[in-house]
Formats: sequence, C-alpha cells, structure tokens
Amino acid sequence: MQTVTAGLRTESGRILDPQERASEVLFGLIMVLTFTGSLSVATSSREDVRQMFVGALGCNLAWGIVDGVMYLTAILVERGRGLALARALRATADSAVSRRIVTQALPGSLDRFLDEAQLDSIAARVRALPDLSRGPGLRGRDFAGALGVLLLVFFSTLPVVLPFLFIEDTWRAMRWSNGIAVGMLFGVGYLQASWGGIRRLPFALAIVVLGLVLVGATIALGG
Repeated sequence: MQTVTAGLRTESGRILDPQERASEVLFGLIMVLTFTGSLSVATSSREDVRQMFVGALGCNLAWGIVDGVMYLTAILVERGRGLALARALRATADSAVSRRIVTQALPGSLDRFLDEAQLDSIAARVRALPDLSRGPGLRGRDFAGALGVLLLVFFSTLPVVLPFLFIEDTWRAMRWSNGIAVGMLFGVGYLQASWGGIRRLPFALAIVVLGLVLVGATIALGG
C-alpha cells in the first residue's frame, strides 16, 4: 500500500491487489487451523466439534472486522501522507528539495531507476494537480475493499471447517480438513509466487511449511 500521489492517483480497477488478497486468505487459514489443530481426535465429542466450528467462524469474523477497519485506517494514513507530500512539493521551488521529496515517497528503491529529469517530471505533475485543500477522505471503493478483507478472512475458514459439519468421524474429518488446509496454503503460495515473479513450486511449498509452523507456534503459545 505507495507513491507520492498516494490517494490522489487515478484508481486502477482493483480494490485489493493480489498480494493483499493472498495475505488475507493466509491469515484466515492460520486462524482457523489454530482451532482445528486444538481438537483431540481421541477424546473430542460432537459437542467439542460444534464448539470448535462456532468458535472458528466467530473468531475469523471478528478478526475480519478488525482487519477491515485497519485497512480503512491504513488508506487514510496513506492518503494523508500523499497530500502532505504533494503540498510540500507545491511549497518549494527548489529542484533538489523536490527531488528529495519525490524520492522519499517512491516505493522501495524505485528511485534508482529514475533520473533527475524523470523526478522533476513527477514533481511537475503533482504540482499540476487540482485543488489539494481537501483532507484525505474515504470513498465507496474503500469500504468495498474493507468488506472484501472481511469476507476473505471469514470465507477462508469455511473449506477447512466444513468436513467437521458433514463427517461424523472426527478422525476422518480432521484428515479431510488438514488436506484442504494444506492445499489452500499451497495455492496461496503458488499465486503469490506467480504475482511476484519467483519460482512457484519452491515458494508454494515454503508457504505450506511456514503456515504449519506458525499454526504450531500459535497453538503452543495458547492462541
């Protein structure tokens, strides 16, 4: 979630980018696996399974709401920073200062690929923007994005817990649930690797291992 015109730039068609979508699904998976992983195959009753099912759904719904609110907060902060930088550019005529402001606002080390003329061009485009007196606000698509975050976190729970709803045998339900979870972790890692331009299979396998390690650590710490 950054450029010098963050929040002022022309919106793309996306509300959540692929990395954000994958991260939300991964978060939801880790959360629900802490619930299913706490079940004892040998001693869990149907009532224990029911409580796990309700608890997993409720927890991911609550965290989906929290994550959605934080998503909106991050957008406000990003837009506020973008406005502040744009106003700072307008307030100075010093080319060196302008370039420094643009460089600080560019994501990562992107400034290494831009020469002074390109940095000056960015600064000029920002100065040419219309009225910047309004503060950073939220738009309809921002709330749609927050809803998307909530739904991604919540619905990533369902495939993992549904076996417990339809399969009476807790051992079999656990095996199905674990298989689905591993498959989803692999899929998330594969999509992230595709988006990031890195080797898909090794990265997807690494995400599976990392996800399971995080689940184990969360359970061990009482999460």
